[in-house]
Amino acid sequence: MAVTDAAIDKIKGMIVSGELGPGARLPKEADLAERLGLSRNSLREAVRALALINVLDVRQGDGTYVTSLEPHLLLDALSFVVDFHRDDTVLEFFQVRRILEPAATGMAALAMGDDQIDELRAILEALPGDPSIEELVANDLDFHQLIAKGSGNTVLCSLIESLSGPTTRARVWRGLTQEGATVKTREQHAAIYEAIAARQPDVARAWATVHVAGVEEWLRRAL
Repeated sequence: MAVTDAAIDKIKGMIVSGELGPGARLPKEADLAERLGLSRNSLREAVRALALINVLDVRQGDGTYVTSLEPHLLLDALSFVVDFHRDDTVLEFFQVRRILEPAATGMAALAMGDDQIDELRAILEALPGDPSIEELVANDLDFHQLIAKGSGNTVLCSLIESLSGPTTRARVWRGLTQEGATVKTREQHAAIYEAIAARQPDVARAWATVHVAGVEEWLRRAL
């Protein structure tokens, strides 16, 4: 493992230094191994590891390339890891969500285009009058993901999306057990939408805080 770690560090150094930029093709395996002072086996293991976290893209018969290194690719590995969370840590994920989502919502109130705001309204209107829990949670995810995207910050958007897995089960649980959860969600989503549409970042941020903190507080009592 130590040799593989060293190989990973050397390839990482080439990328971080700018020698290999996004989309660049790595030198041939034999040439790169010789240049870095590595065995070809160690180099292969390093390439596999970096491909798993979307830093490298191995194209069969074509070579190995640096990916675009865009946040949604690099943070995709985080989504995979957080899916292994234990139920007793879900409250901590909500605490992180309470920090990130209000910030994204405030930014979205200033950054979202009119077409995105129209799309946000369409998501609200798409929720049936008496939705199932699955429909409510799916609508909730669509609503918050569009706001995160509308913040204009790709890193923030990717972080928020990576937290959606651990918090989804809790949202379903709340919908099944808390009386009035559907009405409350609908009302708070409408308030968030109105604030974004009115270009009021402070109001949008405040409503997003109320919305996420409400689920968090319910979960704290339920656990």
